[in-house]
Amino acid sequence: MGRLKLFAAAALSLLLATTAAAATSPAERISDATNVLSDFTKIPEQGIPGSILSEAYGVAVIPGMAKLGAVIGGRFGKGILVVRKEDGSWSNPAFISLGGGSIGWQFGAQSSDLILVFRSPRSVERIADGTFTLGGDASIAAGPVGRSSMAATDQRLKAEIFSYSRSRGLFAGIALDGSWLRMDEQANADYYGVALSPSQILAAGSMATPLGATEFVEMLARTAPRI
Repeated sequence: MGRLKLFAAAALSLLLATTAAAATSPAERISDATNVLSDFTKIPEQGIPGSILSEAYGVAVIPGMAKLGAVIGGRFGKGILVVRKEDGSWSNPAFISLGGGSIGWQFGAQSSDLILVFRSPRSVERIADGTFTLGGDASIAAGPVGRSSMAATDQRLKAEIFSYSRSRGLFAGIALDGSWLRMDEQANADYYGVALSPSQILAAGSMATPLGATEFVEMLARTAPRI
């Protein structure tokens, strides 16, 4: 059993390393995130309720999150995070990474697109300060789906973050307790051409929105105007 677990851990590490090596460039990541956001919002009856996005403080999009299983399972993905500024517009994107693991008899791999909706500044600030654990440092719940669906359970009412996934064309809430989020400092430096803190990237008026990120920011502004 010990050898099997060691083998599984090594296999999983290799799979995660392969996933990381195959990750797209920062510019491609923004383009992929724009496509994911468009798909999540173009069908109101099956996507994220407009009221959820309109009340959001921050939105993270992680295209093609890989979920892998080989006795010791895990998930890994890279994406972007934006926050709402005081005037209701959206910030420049900061690049983030997500990961997590689980133990159990499982095997296989799948990919899904992920959107996280942050309901207050607290969670975003803690991500900017370092590695942040979903369900530990902040409560997270699978978000309601559909034009008017809210399903006001106690868990959802109290959750600081709503999570959504799309796999094989289907939209649904997703449980991510135990996963971590952190800033991708290398991608931020590569994209902006200089080492910037997360606060500098997300701050209002810190810099003009790069041309490649304009479509994403403008799409989110149209989709999620402040109520």
